[in-house]
Amino acid sequence: MMQIAEPTQITPADRLDLSRAIKEQALSAGFDKVGIVRAEALAGEGGRLQEWLDRGYQGEMLWMGRDPYQRTDPRSLFPPARSVIVVALNYYTPHEHAVDPETGKVSRYAWGDDYHEVVGGKLRTLLRWIEQQVPHAAGKVCVDIQPMMDKAWAVRAGLGWIGKHTNLITHEFGSWVFIGELLLNLELEYDIDQVEDHCGSCTLCIDACPTGAISEPYVVDSNKCISYATIELRAPEMPPAITENLEGWFYGCDTCQDVCPWNRFETPTTAGPFQPRPGSVNAKLSEILDLSPQGYAERFRGSAIKRAKLAGLQRNARALLRNRER
Repeated sequence: MMQIAEPTQITPADRLDLSRAIKEQALSAGFDKVGIVRAEALAGEGGRLQEWLDRGYQGEMLWMGRDPYQRTDPRSLFPPARSVIVVALNYYTPHEHAVDPETGKVSRYAWGDDYHEVVGGKLRTLLRWIEQQVPHAAGKVCVDIQPMMDKAWAVRAGLGWIGKHTNLITHEFGSWVFIGELLLNLELEYDIDQVEDHCGSCTLCIDACPTGAISEPYVVDSNKCISYATIELRAPEMPPAITENLEGWFYGCDTCQDVCPWNRFETPTTAGPFQPRPGSVNAKLSEILDLSPQGYAERFRGSAIKRAKLAGLQRNARALLRNRER
């Protein structure tokens, strides 16, 4: 244990040693990338988020509009925050969707266990280890649900860059990564090197989007997005422009990631929880329509697919079956 009376008394040498130890511990816990940056407002991100909101691109995700500028500063979420530890976890598995009109395709991120629990569990383990090393250390775990701009923090920490499809892209794993943060009340040694944008003139993701949801490079209109419509939208029916262009997607959509040249460098994950559950790569549509509330709860317990609710999943299944009949 590092003998430090108060977090503010960590010397520069101790900060360097502790930062190195935290990174080693994060990698030992199973994370694939880790960076540490100062907890401060993300300059410019609040304005970009507000512009996106002003366009109405959030759709029905009204929570996105609550205090957008607060989302850019982790201290609004955890006032003692001095450092942000940002991690990335590879979730790629080399399975492929079946070509079967009786089934619907599921986005790769939802094939295994719910990433919120997997990433969050590893971060909580890391936090407990830090608390054992440094008396009075305190922190907060963030995985997607909290109002943190995850991708922006991953860029700030040097984990990758934002692609034109708005996903984080890493050199090592492409865009098949989950992101999480640990906010700490400790001053640490900060990473300053960031990864430059390597998308260049490529527009494959924009050209491939079935519904034209990537309205311009680095901007997605959720109202046109298949992932949004099949997961977040609570309407009893999806907009016709989306329903008619689902291209077999039942839950989520990976089209923009599937065509990304950087995803040629994918590496199968070593994380067991991300291996596909039975019926998760392709969902049998008739089984979805026959699910009772109890059956839904049992089948999708511990899965990210439960986000869409039973009504949403059955709506999606009906839309795909209607497309099949056309």
